[in-house]
Amino acid sequence: MPDTMTRTAVTVAITRRADPSRAAEMQAWVRAGATLAEDFPGFLGVGWVRPELGSTEWHMLYRFADDDALSAWEDSAQRRWWLSSAQGMVEHTREERRTGIEGWFDPPREGEVRVADAPAVPSAPPRWKQAVAIWLGFFPLSLLAAVALGPLLAAQHVVLRTLVTTLCLTPIMTYLVLPRVTGALQWWLQGRRAPWRR
Repeated sequence: MPDTMTRTAVTVAITRRADPSRAAEMQAWVRAGATLAEDFPGFLGVGWVRPELGSTEWHMLYRFADDDALSAWEDSAQRRWWLSSAQGMVEHTREERRTGIEGWFDPPREGEVRVADAPAVPSAPPRWKQAVAIWLGFFPLSLLAAVALGPLLAAQHVVLRTLVTTLCLTPIMTYLVLPRVTGALQWWLQGRRAPWRR
């Protein structure tokens, strides 16, 4: 049982602050870190978003297949070099680790790393908004699966069809689709004005 737990994918959510006038440098720095992390076994993806233009905060997510893969990245010389390259530009304000789908929505838990006077972290979106975001990713993915897998599995028993479909769709939804949907809809999930209306 413990061995199974260590193989659960881990999402790390980090909030960092940087001077808005250094946004171009910050973007280059974030991309450099993502490029370095991509070379590590077990890397599943990375994303970042700013609450709004001119914001000092940068919210970043990266995901690894399990704790061991994450530790290999976090203990690496490449990551140490990358972090040191932002000395004086970036302030680390919060870090949190999550497993499973809840890591994309839930608010930070007690015990998170915080810097004094750091702004409050937004609360989790309402459940109905979470459900809409999941549906927006799951509907087109399910439709695509029905078109692609339907003819191949048509002769199979319904239980086998459902098993194969869910085995294929669950990791795609969790690691690829949901992070992109929640990133694109972050403004709506948190009740902010749409980016194109600012």
